[in-house]
Amino acid sequence: MQTEKSYHIYNHANGSENLFRETENYLYFLRQWDKYISPIAETLAYCLMPNHFHCLVLIKKQEEIEATFGKFETFQKLEYLLSKQFANFFSSYTQAYNKRYNRKGSLFAPNFKKKEITSNDYITKVIAYIHTNPIHHRFTQDLRKWSFTSYSSMLSTNSTKLARTMVLDWFGGKKPFEDFHQAYINTIPGEEMNI
Repeated sequence: MQTEKSYHIYNHANGSENLFRETENYLYFLRQWDKYISPIAETLAYCLMPNHFHCLVLIKKQEEIEATFGKFETFQKLEYLLSKQFANFFSSYTQAYNKRYNRKGSLFAPNFKKKEITSNDYITKVIAYIHTNPIHHRFTQDLRKWSFTSYSSMLSTNSTKLARTMVLDWFGGKKPFEDFHQAYINTIPGEEMNI
């Protein structure tokens, strides 16, 4: 991963297991995300579902990261830190989950997936894809009713750690944001975006 680039991050549970069994699991995942990922990246969108998750992040500028972690002598050390933060995040969640449910071993499929966002069109579609994932997987018929997604937070006036202003500005405001999501749901029912 590189600074000032956006990535679609996603992964699923090993085999037929779930990553989240109860509400507290989702909340703990988000707390750990904030602890490990917020210092290195802005979160533009996320969606957590029982057996998988999707997030869109913008890696912060090197200067911002160095303000938290100190100067990096080489680019490789910075890249290592970025990877290490994700590894620590997954490890911390797995350890807590294993302890809570008296299980052992890896929880996530090996090697989380990350796809660099390379076009303006793709960033718009991936945000809608992430938010509408619970509809595509038939967990809900209304995106506002799925609690563990950033969609409602984007439309809220409550404080958030999400890059809400950046995302809404990208779409041109709340109304265009909502309209694009609705059009996305209506035009590709049952189709999966090639991720």
